[in-house]
Amino acid sequence: MKILGFDTATRATAVALLDTDADEAIERRDDPEPGARPRHTTRLMALVVDVLRAADADWPAVDRIAVGVGPGTFTGLRIGVATAHALARARNLPLVGVSTLHSLACGAGAETDESVDAVMAVIDARRGEVFAAGWAAGEVTRAGAPPVLGPVALAPEALAEAMAQEGHTWVAVGDGAVEFRSAFEPSRARIPERDSECNRVSAIEHCRLAVGLAPGVPEGVQPEYLRLPDAEITLRAARQP
Repeated sequence: MKILGFDTATRATAVALLDTDADEAIERRDDPEPGARPRHTTRLMALVVDVLRAADADWPAVDRIAVGVGPGTFTGLRIGVATAHALARARNLPLVGVSTLHSLACGAGAETDESVDAVMAVIDARRGEVFAAGWAAGEVTRAGAPPVLGPVALAPEALAEAMAQEGHTWVAVGDGAVEFRSAFEPSRARIPERDSECNRVSAIEHCRLAVGLAPGVPEGVQPEYLRLPDAEITLRAARQP
């Protein structure tokens, strides 16, 4: 089975093709420089074409599409999910929605050992908050595994406190963990260095999770925002007396 997966929940645009029979995967991505705006609109379909070309595959070879449903940026999620809907309908392909946080947690394998029993995925949500969810280390790669904490949108200090109360030995990955490293000190979580691959959302992990998830009609896959769009938050704040 060949699964095409992509994610636009963060600033990065990531696309991958997984061949489950050969256990081979190809990924292409666009990671904007710090301070640069995401390029989902211009790069997503170009990366899809690039991945298919690199795999020497065409659309009839694709059996399933997997798309990251967040949480993440409002605009990025809309672009990714809308593109997935359009491709699935146009190609008559089943579509699977994959938690971006679960996928990020799955990529933490290089940072886990016998001293770690839980993995926390943390995405910078801006406005002094993070999107986060954590899984037991032994369960994190299982599709559909329930999180032991989250998913939530809250201040990093509050997340660190909740992690400490859970009593697990954590590794925390993602740009949110790196950005608010000092805030996580109460949790005693291990956090990889900024340039670690574990901190990047990988579309390959989307594909691997999608193997064990039930596909459905495109309309059944919707973004998971966790909070209101920034524009709506700003508008509501402006209306406060």
